[in-house]
Amino acid sequence: MVFDLHSHSNCSDGILSPQALVSRAKEKGVTVLALTDHDTIAGIEPARQAAADEGVTLVAGIEFSSRWGSREVHVLGLGLNTESPPLLEAIAQQQAARDTRAEAIGERLARLGIPDALAGARALAQGQVGRPHFAQYLVSIGRVKDEAAAFKKYLGAGKPADVKFQWPEMTQAIRWIHASDGIAVLAHPAKYPLTRTKRNALIADFADAGGEAVEVISGRQTNDITEDLAKMAETHGLAASCGSDFHRPDAPWQELANFGNLPERCRPVWTLLGYPA
Repeated sequence: MVFDLHSHSNCSDGILSPQALVSRAKEKGVTVLALTDHDTIAGIEPARQAAADEGVTLVAGIEFSSRWGSREVHVLGLGLNTESPPLLEAIAQQQAARDTRAEAIGERLARLGIPDALAGARALAQGQVGRPHFAQYLVSIGRVKDEAAAFKKYLGAGKPADVKFQWPEMTQAIRWIHASDGIAVLAHPAKYPLTRTKRNALIADFADAGGEAVEVISGRQTNDITEDLAKMAETHGLAASCGSDFHRPDAPWQELANFGNLPERCRPVWTLLGYPA
């Protein structure tokens, strides 16, 4: 079995529809795929239907935005009951926060002489509006040459249209997931701007809060990172997860199933979901 337990569709900031995502997963050899869009489960049902047609097993998931201290961190929920009232309430809260942030970004860009950015981003988004949609709009009107330049000039950390938001605490995201019968996984810990000591502290706090697993592999990464995260997972009694964090077809470093195997020392998270090791 080939597991890819972190992917995105155009219901959040991915490019492909849920159906096209499942088809691509099948093409790349994935047998068990988790759709983990940011703060939404809108793509789960169409993905589930496509997965049944394609012969792919779909894991219902989500990626919650949260904070650890002053840092934004993401927590995946896997194996969710998508009809759970606590989950639906949490999503409504997160969506309201995202709408507020999008409006603030639009206002800041308007003050910079780009008056229709919010409307443009909404037109490009299939679901919720995120910073990538603003970046795409800025490219489409010729303000920047590409999306990377949009983040560098306008949307990235500390830039004029960077809007900080006080996401709920990481512990709250874990509680939402558990209330929805899911498994809580700390997403891509090596991608946060943390020292190794701080990263280890984050993983320790995640475990103490009841989290079950950490993403030991997130897309293409070095063996040193994988081994270090595997060691931290083992130290803190956490299972290990792996995923591409797929968003778009033209990013080979985040291609579906394009990552190595979990180290043998790891306890795979899918055993907690009922699959064999």
